[in-house]
Amino acid sequence: MTNPEQTDEQSIPNTQQPDNLTNDELSSDEAVTVNGGEAAETTGASDKTSAEMAELKDKYLRLYADFENFRRRTAREKLDMINSANEGLMKSLLPVIDDFERAMQSMNATDDGTAVKQGVDLIYTKLTKTLESKGLKPMTVKGEPFDADLHESITQFPAPSPDLKGKVIDEVEKGYYLGDRVLRFAKVIVGN
Repeated sequence: MTNPEQTDEQSIPNTQQPDNLTNDELSSDEAVTVNGGEAAETTGASDKTSAEMAELKDKYLRLYADFENFRRRTAREKLDMINSANEGLMKSLLPVIDDFERAMQSMNATDDGTAVKQGVDLIYTKLTKTLESKGLKPMTVKGEPFDADLHESITQFPAPSPDLKGKVIDEVEKGYYLGDRVLRFAKVIVGN
């Protein structure tokens, strides 16, 4: 006869997984059998996932293309802005160039040095006014304390008076501001 305990064990399906396998190592069919469940519709889920992936990839490519277009457009606009800024300055300097040409013609036609000097002074004044209207301002440095953020020291000489020690006693090359920014540092001689 058969042992009743063996019959009961044989009639009950083995739902425990073998000791040497984990769920990660089982195929999907084996995992369903071991876990006692039913197989899920994998083809429908994979089609849905691949459609979502294709949609996300398409969105990513469109976003990347939009960003590249934006980057190119802003670079082109920046270049155009720089060119138009130069254009404005050049247009404002054209009358000064015209004045210089007229002064050179009059220098050849006349021997009067005072008239030429007056003409050059007028052109210089017109040029400085034009540049000031564009934001260029000269630095005033003589007698000011030496500041390394604004001045470039060429050399040091003994100060003519004790109150000029550490101060600018002469200016070799004028410094300029463009707006609030230093455009060119003033080259100075500092009292020692």
